[in-house]
Amino acid sequence: MIPGLSIDVLLNVHVAISLVAIATGLWAMGVLATGRWLPVWQAIFLVTTALTSITGFLFPFSGVTPAFLFGVISLVLLAVAAAALPVRATRRLAAIAYAVTATFALYLNLVVLVVQSFQKLSALQPLAPNQNEPPFLAAQLVVLAAVLLIGFFSARRRIV
Repeated sequence: MIPGLSIDVLLNVHVAISLVAIATGLWAMGVLATGRWLPVWQAIFLVTTALTSITGFLFPFSGVTPAFLFGVISLVLLAVAAAALPVRATRRLAAIAYAVTATFALYLNLVVLVVQSFQKLSALQPLAPNQNEPPFLAAQLVVLAAVLLIGFFSARRRIV
């Protein structure tokens, strides 16, 4: 927690950063899947995705929670993606490592978006009050399928 910053303000900042990370990630990784590299969009995606995890650690918590694990996994994935960036254009394995880890980091954000949407949006709450109902599972499967396609095509492309 940051002294002087209320939980509500922290939550709003965290959500805003998360939504920017998701939007830029969908754009940057979607374009990467078509074979184009947009360095500014990729940078914004990586930074905001890292900030999403970092700001998530500022919330009070006790013990290891799924959110904590998602944050740790996301930061590890982003570290691998960042390490692959300098050699991505010259080494095929680095390009694949970047595509896979960046796509997986995007997927984690999208999973949280779906979970939070079904928890917080009054239009979705009745459809899946326990988050194990068919509409919730269908939403998660659609996200998974979309991300698998993005990741597959991103990893197949040789971007220079």
